[in-house]
Amino acid sequence: MLLHMAEMDGPVTSETLARAMQTNPVVVRRVMAGLRQAGFVSSAKGHGGGWVLSCSLARVTLGDIHNAVGAPALLAIGNRTESPGCAVEQAVNAALDGVCDEAEALLLKRFNSITLADLSKDFHRRMTGGGLTLKDIEHDA
Repeated sequence: MLLHMAEMDGPVTSETLARAMQTNPVVVRRVMAGLRQAGFVSSAKGHGGGWVLSCSLARVTLGDIHNAVGAPALLAIGNRTESPGCAVEQAVNAALDGVCDEAEALLLKRFNSITLADLSKDFHRRMTGGGLTLKDIEHDA
C-alpha cells in the first residue's frame, strides 16, 4: 500500500487503496492502523482527505512493515500441535521446528535489507522497460 501511495499525488482514501489492492477498505484501515502507529503514514481529515506517507521510502524496510502489521507468521507450514500424542508427529514436529525457525530467520534477515525505495526503483524500472502506465498499478482490468 505504501508503494501505491508513493505513486499518487496527495492523500489517498482507503477505498482507492482497496481497489488497487483488490480488497475491502476495512482491511486497508486495519493495516493502516499499524502503519500509522509505526509512523509510516498519517491521515488527513475532511474533504480531499485520506492517508499520506509520513516516511522516506529509503528508511523503511520490509522488516519494518512486517513488524508494524503485527509480525504475522511468515510460513504456513510447521508444528500444528504443541504436545502431540503420536510419536511420528512428535518426530516430524521436531524436525520441522528447527527448519521453519531457520527459514523464518533467513526471511526476516532479507526483509530487513530490502527498503521500500529498492522496491520503488524496481517498479519504475519495470514501468519504463515494460511499457506500463500508472493505470497498471491501479489493477483495474
